[in-house]
Amino acid sequence: MKEQSSVIAPARTALSRAGLWWGLLGVAAFSFTLPFTRIAVGGLSPLFIGSGRAVVAAALAAIALAATRQHPPTRVQWWRLAIVAGGVVAGFPLLTSFAMTAAPASHGAVVIGLLPAATAVIVVLRTRERPGRAFWWFAALGAITAVVFASLQNEDLGELHWADLLLFAAVLAAAVGYAEGGLLARELGAWQTVSWALVLAAPLMLVLTLASAVADPPTASPVQWLAFAYLAVVSMFLGFFAWYRGLAIGPMAQVSQIQLVQPVMSIAWAALLLHEQIGWPTALGGLAVIVCAALAVRTRLTHPRPTTHPLNEEF
Repeated sequence: MKEQSSVIAPARTALSRAGLWWGLLGVAAFSFTLPFTRIAVGGLSPLFIGSGRAVVAAALAAIALAATRQHPPTRVQWWRLAIVAGGVVAGFPLLTSFAMTAAPASHGAVVIGLLPAATAVIVVLRTRERPGRAFWWFAALGAITAVVFASLQNEDLGELHWADLLLFAAVLAAAVGYAEGGLLARELGAWQTVSWALVLAAPLMLVLTLASAVADPPTASPVQWLAFAYLAVVSMFLGFFAWYRGLAIGPMAQVSQIQLVQPVMSIAWAALLLHEQIGWPTALGGLAVIVCAALAVRTRLTHPRPTTHPLNEEF
């Protein structure tokens, strides 16, 4: 038994490290989303970026699904996939694209830093989990911190800019999509869930892309087209492969917390690629939001949970 134990232990350690590395790769891929969106909106309309990236990703998803001969979802699963599509295929890309026309990428990264905690809240509500009071305190504190940060960054003290409202709406949309997608991934598979959601949203996204191209013809430079290509191929498609691969290897509770470093990465890319000035307010605001989100996620993960409805620990 001792010999067997000595063989099994290293295997688990290796799997854990692999999960963390795959998760970090996915988060690193997502961290470029806001900076590259900021670049793309210089020559492409926000509607074209938000919808067009989904069309390209849907084409790749359809090829992957056909090549692997995936079984189609059931009728109920299609309805749930519509929620995922509304959140992460349409809602988040479109809202952040419009927000990046007026807000710096570093500013958006701080607000988007609420996403891990927001997703945890949606999962709690969706699965009727009963976490401790500390979870709700930290989640609320993180939201208040983000609102205060956003209002202080505007010219009118205490007021939120319309771009901030779009960013908060994007966080809510993504949280709902991530939570429902995480639950569906247990039934359909991780990358399959994202792929089916992309395919489901493709007709609407194609119509929006064509309409935006006619109303506001693209005048992007090669660099801006490259930024759009990254958003479509990596942020909207391949990034999910690495992220969900890491979560599948696990431990999911540990891998999911890597998402907390995404705002830090996004702020760093905004400074390096866009030459945005990262002052103390942005640094402190980002740190405060990340700390609150980390505490909210950790208190949820460490609180005893009911066994009748296992939670999706991906978030």
